[in-house]
Amino acid sequence: MRRVWVLLMAVAAGASTHAPAADYRSTFNPSRLKAPAAATPNEVLVLGTPHLSGFPETFDARTLAPLLDRLAKWRPRIITVEALSGAQCDQLRRYSARYSATVASYCPDTAAARAATGLDVVAATEAADRLLASWPAAPAPAQRRHLAAVFLAAGDGTSALVQWLRLAPAERREGDGLDTMLVTRLELLRQRRNENYLIAAALAARLGLERVFPVDDHSADFAVGAEEEEAFGAALKRIWDNPASGKRQVAEKAISERLGTGEGVLAAYRIYNAPEQAQLAFDGDFGAALRDTSPQGFGRRYLTSWETRNLRMVANIRDTMGKAPGGRVLAIVGASHKGYFEAYLEQMHDVQLVDAVAVLR
Repeated sequence: MRRVWVLLMAVAAGASTHAPAADYRSTFNPSRLKAPAAATPNEVLVLGTPHLSGFPETFDARTLAPLLDRLAKWRPRIITVEALSGAQCDQLRRYSARYSATVASYCPDTAAARAATGLDVVAATEAADRLLASWPAAPAPAQRRHLAAVFLAAGDGTSALVQWLRLAPAERREGDGLDTMLVTRLELLRQRRNENYLIAAALAARLGLERVFPVDDHSADFAVGAEEEEAFGAALKRIWDNPASGKRQVAEKAISERLGTGEGVLAAYRIYNAPEQAQLAFDGDFGAALRDTSPQGFGRRYLTSWETRNLRMVANIRDTMGKAPGGRVLAIVGASHKGYFEAYLEQMHDVQLVDAVAVLR
């Protein structure tokens, strides 16, 4: 027994002696292990954007022209957007207890497209992939109308709009799976104040691309019980009440006053993509959440969801690069995500970041 006790004490002593230090860091740094210089890297430009839905109703989409001109000159071959895929929405709908609010906020109703095409989200997603795998260099208008209908049934309205915009105006009509309701929906998307439609879809059509890639992820969303809802809301309000948040609000008000011209819009995007914006977003939002001391851990729960969402979104972006290695990727995302996107993408072996501000000059 004494020998066993001695051994146990030795193990315990060893454990305490080799307890992990608080400043331990991994020595493996993927960002330093990039592809050979001879290889063409995957270039990624992260365009941080304000959500255009927050712009005044008087906002004229034509003022986006200088921004689109510069992005078109860079010539991305893949464009990703902050939108949920139909596949993820289909999954989230299966867990309504947790995700009902997420589905209501971020997942389009595909019932009309399903009725018109006979395809549910899964079948439509597979059908779109099959069509694009053998897509001709010069598809007929009927093929584009059909693919637009399939994308709508798959829950990918942005890609459906790309096909719609690639049609001559006279060919934007019913037929080939598009009924009156779906045509009306596409026309509404064409005019909606939303960066996915006014920037991503418009740019994709202009560059001759067939689709965009929705890469958002809300699988880390969590439901707040009725007994916690009020306290959670109060905690977030308290978290966001800080000098950095105030500074961002003042800056955004100044930016909004410049949105009447193309040069003003371009200047606004340069500001949103400036390097210092990531730290300001952290100080006013996520860093403040990290410092939250509520006993329920509201701030840290919010931060967990945020970090997980960004990691999964970046993983989705990285996945798109496997379709055509060595290409250019434009990732359009809300400005608060930009710092996290670039930090996570920088860790990828086969990714080279591109300075958005330099492209927008």
